[in-house]
Amino acid sequence: MYNQQYPPPGQNPGQYSNQYPGQFPPAQGQYPPQQGYPPQSNGPYPPQGGQYPPPHGGYGGYGGGGPVELPGSGSHPPQGHYPPQNSNSYPPQGGHQSYGAPPPPHSGYGAPQGQYGAPQGQYGAPPPQQYGAPQGTPQFAPPPGGGPPTQPSLGYGPPQIIQWDASPDAQALRMAMKGFGTDEKALTRVLANKDPLQVEAIKAAYSRLFSRSLEKDIKSETSKYFELGLVAIVWGPLLHDVHLLHSAMDGPGTKEQVLNDVLLGRSNADMRAIKGMYQQTFNCPLERDVKGDLSMKTERHFMIVLGACRAEDSAPVIPQAIDQDVMEIYRATEGKMGTDEMLVCSILSTRNDSQIRAINKAYEEKFRRSFQDVIKRASRIFRAWHFREFSGHMKDALLFQLQNAVDKFMHAAALLEDAMAGMGTKDQLLVSRVVRYHWDRHTLENIKGAYKQRYRKSLASRIRGETSGDYERLLVACVGE
Repeated sequence: MYNQQYPPPGQNPGQYSNQYPGQFPPAQGQYPPQQGYPPQSNGPYPPQGGQYPPPHGGYGGYGGGGPVELPGSGSHPPQGHYPPQNSNSYPPQGGHQSYGAPPPPHSGYGAPQGQYGAPQGQYGAPPPQQYGAPQGTPQFAPPPGGGPPTQPSLGYGPPQIIQWDASPDAQALRMAMKGFGTDEKALTRVLANKDPLQVEAIKAAYSRLFSRSLEKDIKSETSKYFELGLVAIVWGPLLHDVHLLHSAMDGPGTKEQVLNDVLLGRSNADMRAIKGMYQQTFNCPLERDVKGDLSMKTERHFMIVLGACRAEDSAPVIPQAIDQDVMEIYRATEGKMGTDEMLVCSILSTRNDSQIRAINKAYEEKFRRSFQDVIKRASRIFRAWHFREFSGHMKDALLFQLQNAVDKFMHAAALLEDAMAGMGTKDQLLVSRVVRYHWDRHTLENIKGAYKQRYRKSLASRIRGETSGDYERLLVACVGE
């Protein structure tokens, strides 16, 4: 059993005991976060009672709903007492949530309570203060309430100046690339463990000290997937996202997995940042390029996603709204001939993760069938009726949204495995996913725990088996090994 503690925002992780391998405190000489500069994610963290590995070696509750079949797994995970993450809760005031300790009392649906999930038929009262509906909700199934906006993830908000001297790292990078030959290990050592704000500071120091572009120098001195990974790090999470989107839609065909990875399950703040940076970088609205590459109802699905009108993470889960969503989904799928797939798209694109977890649980309790199976069954109906939208990209996107909300750590682990499974490694996909998850070390540790729990081996060892050379060393360093 692990005793994992994480500090509250604004405090140095090095002050706390943490026995999770490869996590805090940072190695000697590594930049510690400053006061007022905590790592951020798509919501406050750590998730309450939802860290890996789960106690007693088991998991399977998934927010109280039925087990979710994970992409590429081919089977359900073993049953146990695995608690789902609650991305809307901070650690209790005055203390920290230790892994393996009993969860604190909570009455909200989708949050841990006893056996991690509200008792059957009980949703819990919403917090005393509720907020109006967010602006710009779509015509389909608006979210059931707003809340204080979720803060942008680290690297997606306004530029920040940090009290950290990046000059030594900038000089080390220049020395690694100056003259004959390149010290690839030094490049990995300097860049693989930096957060987005540190990377921005290093780029600025490199330009100031040497009047050179770090990105251009790396491109001229490295190659192949090692270059791809280093450039992704130097871009930072936001610019990396917009370059991935552009390359996914450039030329014939569309890399649908990349669109899913970058756009689905994002906070409103991150989505607005992505759209703004895409416009700034490519002088074209992201919506226009997406419309040009998608069609029919899948295009409409992604227009809802790009509308950035999800219920905020702080929005309470309202029992009546969950009951209404469950019945709407039933009437739109199993309760009629044909499927109103746009209503399902809208619900999964405008509800926050807590609401989707509650819908997932309530649907199975009411109809004795998992929401995931409903999506898959609807796709088969559409194939029979010659409607291709739900059976292709739309089905994958809906399953992505559902699985990410129900258990984002296990879902991320499955996405990483999917990039390595089968004949040959999907190297570009593997690089983009490893770099994306490495920015948030707390989330990464939970993903690594989930990966080991599901696939019975460490993520680092799996990466070593699929890569080699400097490319291997960079990805392994990014996952903290």
